Amino acid sequence: MDRQKALEILHQYLHTENLVKHSFAVEAVMKTLAERLEPDKVEEWSIAGLLHDLDADLVDYRNHPELHGPKTIEILRGLNFGTEDMYHAILAHNQATGTKIESKFDQALYAADPITGFITAVALVYPDKKLSSVKVKSIIKRMNELRFAAGADRNAMRSIELLGIPFEEFAELSLKAMTEIADVLGL
Repeated sequence: MDRQKALEILHQYLHTENLVKHSFAVEAVMKTLAERLEPDKVEEWSIAGLLHDLDADLVDYRNHPELHGPKTIEILRGLNFGTEDMYHAILAHNQATGTKIESKFDQALYAADPITGFITAVALVYPDKKLSSVKVKSIIKRMNELRFAAGADRNAMRSIELLGIPFEEFAELSLKAMTEIADVLGL
């Protein structure tokens, strides 16, 4: 498994610009989480973040959410790319698949996926629309405003605490990871 091959796969199957940016954001957060929780798994966790939504342009996940994840695994298996742990985390990040969260890897991806979109939404309400303007306290404040980014799964984001990381710290490390690739994200 290497990132260059993962990038080729990403660009072969995922074409919606915002989904590609989201994939890079989740990759960055997963890398940071792996460095903290499983330092020997940084590449695997990062690539899972990069490819977790690989099938988003291929399946009607709005009407059939259970299809989001299994198609990604089918593609990755067909390419002989990835690991069983990675496949499980990708399936578990979408609870509609019925796949239970069983590991740190699963839990990390489940929490990382929605926080990247949430932080992006916070950045977009600033006049300059830049991640560098976002403060952790703004993320925390917006978490309590249920109408703000109403589709963001706050329970999934807060579930990071099951791994011993307080939510405020998770918000900070996620924001930092995303800010480091702000140019890629266009934020």
